[in-house]
Amino acid sequence: MRVAMIGSGYVGLVSGACFADFGHDVVCVDKDPSKIERLHKGIMPIYEPGLAELVNGNAAAGRLTFTTDLTSGIAKAEAIFIAVGTPSRRGDGHADLSYVYAAAREIAAAITGYTVIVTKSTVPVGTGDEVERIIREVNPNAEFAVVSNPEFLREGAAIGDFKRPDRIVVGTDDPRARDVMTELYRPLFLNQSPILFMGRRTAELTKYAANAFLATKITFINEIADLCEAVGANVQDVSRGIGLDNRIGSKFLHAGPGYGGSCFPKDTLALVKTAQDAGAPIRIVETVAAVNDQRKRAMAKKVVALAGGDVRGKQIAVLGLTFKPNTDDMRDSPAIAIIQALQDGGASIRAYDPEGEEQAKMVLTGIDYATGPYECLDGADIAVLVTEWDAFRALDMDRVKGLMKTPAIVDLRNVYRPDEMARRGIAYVSVGR
Repeated sequence: MRVAMIGSGYVGLVSGACFADFGHDVVCVDKDPSKIERLHKGIMPIYEPGLAELVNGNAAAGRLTFTTDLTSGIAKAEAIFIAVGTPSRRGDGHADLSYVYAAAREIAAAITGYTVIVTKSTVPVGTGDEVERIIREVNPNAEFAVVSNPEFLREGAAIGDFKRPDRIVVGTDDPRARDVMTELYRPLFLNQSPILFMGRRTAELTKYAANAFLATKITFINEIADLCEAVGANVQDVSRGIGLDNRIGSKFLHAGPGYGGSCFPKDTLALVKTAQDAGAPIRIVETVAAVNDQRKRAMAKKVVALAGGDVRGKQIAVLGLTFKPNTDDMRDSPAIAIIQALQDGGASIRAYDPEGEEQAKMVLTGIDYATGPYECLDGADIAVLVTEWDAFRALDMDRVKGLMKTPAIVDLRNVYRPDEMARRGIAYVSVGR
C-alpha cells in the first residue's frame, strides 16, 4: 500500500520504517529541512536501538523516502498518518493540538480520491471529530475517513513493539476505512496480533487510559517503597509477592525516582484536564500526577541525607540522565529535578549518560560531563545512579571505591544489593529496602 507519514519524529519515523519493512511504499514528511537532509544521509534524529539499520535498509530498497513537500508526499497515498507532536499546552496542561490541526488543513487541501486519514499522535477524546470537521471545511468535496490508531511504543523497544504488538487499536465506523486498516496491518496477522476495532472516541480514550493505568502502577509501588523504608520492609519482595498474582502482573512494579519521558507526564495531565472538562474528574490520576511530580525532587533528599545533611561543596557523580535506558530522551527525566535540587544545595555535578548528553545540555546547565562511568566517579563524594543503563549494572566496585573520595552510592534503581555494598565498605542507600 502507499502510505504517507506526516511527522518524522519518534512515532512517525519508527512507524514509517516498520510499515516500509512490511513491504508498503512509505513517504515520511516533515517541515524541518535539516531533519530530512540528515535522514537522506542516513543520520537519525533520535536514538532508538536498531532504527538506523531499519531506516537505511528500507531507504536503500526504495520503500522509504523523505520529503518536506507535503503535497507531493501524500500524492496517491491510500493512508495518511498524522504523527506530529502533542505536547502539554503551556499554562493549562491541555494537549496542544495545533500541530495536528495544521496537518489536517494541509492534508485536506492536497488529497484526491478516497483517503484514510489516521491519527497516530496521542490526542484527547473528540480530536478525530475536529480533524474531520476541518477537512470538510477546507475541502467539502473530499472523500475520506478519519481513523484513530494510537501507538503503544516503548522508547528503547519501539521496533519490537510495532512488529510484535500486544494489540492494534483502530477507531472507525467506516467499512472502507476498516478494510484499508486491515490490509495495512495484515503482515502482523502472521504473529496473531489482535486488531481491535472500536469507535473513534473510544480508541482515543483507550490510549490515555492505558498510559494512566501504567503511571498509576509506577506511582503505587513508589509509595509502597516509601512505606517499606518507614517500617523496615523490602519493596522488591513486595513487588514479587503481588506481581505474581495474574490479576496484577509484574510489569511496572519497580520502585524508583518516578516516571518521565514523552508520554506519561503529558498524557496523565491531558487526561485529567479532559475529565475535568467533561465533569467526570479522575481523582486517582490527579493524585498520581501530583505525587510523581513531588517524588522526583524529593529523591535529592536521599543524597543530602547520605552527605550528612549538607551537599554544599560536595562533588556528586550522576550516572544516567535520560528518563530510561536505551533512549536519548530527556523529557521530564527524574534526573533533571534531582540535579537541579542538588545544585540548589550547592553541590557540583559531574554526569555521564551513554546517549543523553546532547539532549541534557539543552535542559541542564552548570554540569561537567564525563566520557565514561569511572571518569564520572573519580573524586566524587557521592554517586547517584539515576538511570539503569546496562553500562552501570556491573561496575567494578573495588575500582569505584578506589576512585571516589568517599565511597557512597545512592541507587535509585535498586541495581545493587545492600549486603554486597556493606561487605565492600560502601555507604549505600536504595529505594524501599
